Amino acid sequence: MKTGFFVDEKCFWHSGGNYALTAPVGGLVQPLAAGGLPENPETKRRLYNLMKVTGLADELAVQTAPPATRDQLLKVHPATYLDNFKAKSDTGGGELGLRTPFGPGGYEIAALSTGLVIGAMQAVAAGALQNAYALSRPPGHHCLPEWSNGFCLLANIAVAIEAVQPLRVAVVDWDVHHGNGTEAIFYDRDDVLTISLHQEKNYPLDTGDTKDIGEGAGKGFNMNIPLPPGAGHESYLYAFKRLVLPRLHAFKPDLIVVACGFDASGVDPLSRMLCSAETYRLMTRELMQTADTLCNGRLVMAHEGGYSEVHVPFCGHAVLQEMSGSEIDAGDALGARISGQQPSVFMQVVYRNIIDGFAKKFSL
Repeated sequence: MKTGFFVDEKCFWHSGGNYALTAPVGGLVQPLAAGGLPENPETKRRLYNLMKVTGLADELAVQTAPPATRDQLLKVHPATYLDNFKAKSDTGGGELGLRTPFGPGGYEIAALSTGLVIGAMQAVAAGALQNAYALSRPPGHHCLPEWSNGFCLLANIAVAIEAVQPLRVAVVDWDVHHGNGTEAIFYDRDDVLTISLHQEKNYPLDTGDTKDIGEGAGKGFNMNIPLPPGAGHESYLYAFKRLVLPRLHAFKPDLIVVACGFDASGVDPLSRMLCSAETYRLMTRELMQTADTLCNGRLVMAHEGGYSEVHVPFCGHAVLQEMSGSEIDAGDALGARISGQQPSVFMQVVYRNIIDGFAKKFSL
């Protein structure tokens, strides 16, 4: 079985309108030369371009999937939210929630993005693919049922999880920003484990604390790992081995899905972390080995953030090379620079002690 790669050109056409970073252009806010939001099509398109140039794409089962249906979206989002989104989309676009802008046809493109994740997850769940990557855009892990934020308009992973029920699904969110939307949707459930490994108090500012472990039936089924700014390659791998993997083994999922953001990159404009393509490669390797042990290798990656147009392609290529077992290696054009910026030995010990403290809180 090949690794699946779910992609659709229409997702690159999603537009957020005229912004400079996250501020609307106007008054004293000047347009950027390149224009637009950090969440733009080039980070994703350039990843796919790199895969085609190296030949990796030829080794994958490249395909698209139908948009999420209204019935599928209603499993997570109320009708009032979907109706408001669709009405604005049909009349030129606008904003939803906390400054989450979209252009004409934004509803249809967001539903397609969600559909790519559903397609990937269903194919892996059914055994048609060993594992799969969905190049979904717009992203989804910040979206609450009735409130969009953080560039996210629909809760892609949450809707896809509902589409493969009754499987027990574990979510590993390594996007540098806390996966508040996915957390909130499953916060009182014990059939979905949510783990978020993120930069402390980056975005959102008021979520992602270690004390938030779920409630009711879901108590103990949410884990937040807020790493301090500057934590690098070794800290991420240590957190994985000390916290993430033991929790997955305790939960014993039927399928693992990753909120695959590359914004913990050492050159990302929206974070202060120091991950390289090798960091993502090795985290993928750990998850593949864990999935082989726990759930017949069922692993799905759903693309989330990552705002360095130069570095995201190399990070994504490393993940997909690892998932597919390909010998095609694109390297890391910025790897040497990021390696030279890693924390000192002293700071690595500090970060390890912080992670060990988290382990005590979680009784691991």
